[in-house]
Amino acid sequence: MTLISELDLPDLPIEGPEFSADPMRFLTPAQQKHPWLARFRAGYVVHGLQAGRDLLAMDNRMGPHFHGVVEHFGAEGTEWARFMSEQIATTSGAKHDRMRASLASAFTPRRANLLRPLMRDVISRLLDEWAARDSFDFVDFASHFPIAVMCGVMGISSDHVRETHDAIEAQILCLRMDRNLLPDIMAGYEVLRSFTADVIREREKSGERNSDLLLDALIETKTAGGLDENELRDLVITLLLGGYDTSKNELALIMNSLIEHPDMYQRCAVDKAFCGKVVQETLRLTSVATPSRTVFEEFDYQGITFPRGTHICFAVALSGRDPAAYDEPMAFRPERKANTRHLAFGRGTHICLGQFLALAILEEGLHLIAQRMKNPRLAGEVTWRPFRAGIWGIRTLPVAIDPEQGSQRGG
Repeated sequence: MTLISELDLPDLPIEGPEFSADPMRFLTPAQQKHPWLARFRAGYVVHGLQAGRDLLAMDNRMGPHFHGVVEHFGAEGTEWARFMSEQIATTSGAKHDRMRASLASAFTPRRANLLRPLMRDVISRLLDEWAARDSFDFVDFASHFPIAVMCGVMGISSDHVRETHDAIEAQILCLRMDRNLLPDIMAGYEVLRSFTADVIREREKSGERNSDLLLDALIETKTAGGLDENELRDLVITLLLGGYDTSKNELALIMNSLIEHPDMYQRCAVDKAFCGKVVQETLRLTSVATPSRTVFEEFDYQGITFPRGTHICFAVALSGRDPAAYDEPMAFRPERKANTRHLAFGRGTHICLGQFLALAILEEGLHLIAQRMKNPRLAGEVTWRPFRAGIWGIRTLPVAIDPEQGSQRGG
């Protein structure tokens, strides 16, 4: 066995803006030097599909790398630090399993399908406003859709959540690891903490309960002793963050790909099943998550020893570009025959709980967008979020469309 530190590995500048905008410029030569592993400033990058699949499943050897974020900012002892270390995305073991179980029934495939009418209503109301414009930032448009659906799932008015837009954005900034952003991050967290505490308190005082609404179900779990007050509030905050960011970014990536394939875009307007294939192909080619893990128990994999304390960044968004797993990986082919599933939703204990909801949101959204946003084309520079910042994606996507005249709701 060879210690990972003794390997002659390529370097990937995953924290730089050049990498975010054009990863293949750096990934292609790195793949030629090592098929699935590279270095970066703070540790190692796993970019191969099979290695990512195998290693992400090693929950008994590695755990989420979030404590390092708090230490980086020097924010130990704060309420925000407690949230970062105790929320469902950062815990492991029995506590994680207990919190995940409290959410599981709300995120089944059946539940996601039952919510499709809500999704269609939300996107149709947004399109009544946005499809009449001739140009706008598609990322701005996309930011209003998934969070409104998540609010519907929980039973929270999305009108109130829009007031917390800046606070949600500020909380996501923590993964940029810029110490100058700490005041905004802390202030944003306090807004979210106060907002969710008020929402929960008002719902508890009302005495109303609807087990089909996730917030009510979580309150009932708390009442029965399955969650404490902090865990309930943390779960609501985490759901708001997840509902806002990941699906928004993926929807923008889908539009960016389809602008280059107008024939596929037109087909999406009439073929919802094809929309699902487009979503899956975009997730393979440009998924948004970049999970990190820290090794807490040494292990060996493919002749390499990973010592305790090793920090690993899983470049899930690049694993779908692995030539060992996919034929012509950079070709956008929604109807490709793929024998290996992408890793966009992760693997292991922390596999994305909301994956079925996200897939339904993206499919329904794309189908109606393609019907009502006619002839989309770029109207400015596409800018990118940092790859290393947890959630990769497009920062700005200026588009122009042929504005529709009057309300033309699709179905």
